[in-house]
Amino acid sequence: MDRYFVIGNPIAHSKSPLIQTRFAALTGQSLQYDRQLVALDGLAAALAQFQRDGVRGCNVTVPFKFEAFAAAQLTSARAQLALAANTLKFEQGQVHADNTDGVGLVRDIGHNAGVPLAGRDVLLIGAGGAAAGVLAPLLLAGPRQLVLVNRSPDKAEALVQRHRAHASLQAALQHTGLSVRPLQAPGGPFDVVINASASSLAGAGAPVPASVLKPGALVYDLMYGPAAKPLLDWALAHGCVGRDGLGMLVEQAAEAFEIWRGIRPPSAQVLQEMRQAQP
Repeated sequence: MDRYFVIGNPIAHSKSPLIQTRFAALTGQSLQYDRQLVALDGLAAALAQFQRDGVRGCNVTVPFKFEAFAAAQLTSARAQLALAANTLKFEQGQVHADNTDGVGLVRDIGHNAGVPLAGRDVLLIGAGGAAAGVLAPLLLAGPRQLVLVNRSPDKAEALVQRHRAHASLQAALQHTGLSVRPLQAPGGPFDVVINASASSLAGAGAPVPASVLKPGALVYDLMYGPAAKPLLDWALAHGCVGRDGLGMLVEQAAEAFEIWRGIRPPSAQVLQEMRQAQP
């Protein structure tokens, strides 16, 4: 039976085994998918052991996404833009790295939430690994403008400049205004506000003022579950729609499953099942 893992530190909370096992059942694929805790200095050893054991691939979560990208021999364009990988495939002695976070986010917003990004004004909060993973797919979705804000403007500007220089995004950038603004003065208002910062993990409220919100705007937190609740409550209090990152989690997993197995799993069905199972 083909074996796959999700690796991270910590990892016990991961819902990936539940999602990927359900995908396999619904598509008739025979595979085993497990969690593995990896020591903070143990990624290289873990990947080498996977290859010796004939493991077919793995998902990568915090804090190894940047290191996983650096460890790969072959990298996709979206992984190169993020400088991070969340999906690895082991084939013919080589590690193939990809990043499915951004396409998972865009699919959840467009297909599951039913909010088209084309022609819209989008605010992205954060410039760390999460933002780096989603920026290119957001640009390719064709918003009218995409504004990036971050506590450290220099970090945000470096991320934007890397994307401006990448050949695969030149056509998209002709139609989208991409800019960096101060966190305290983000401008707006925006149709879609995406929180890719660590503010929810810290238990903080909204990292931007309510002036960023258009009436009925979608406010999306990449975190899911209790961590996302303060931001979603803030959105609701201002007449907007709040959505957590559970759909992104399922959709990025579906993209990884297709990379490994060549079959697109029914992600909408699995997301609905997970929503219904929530307390």
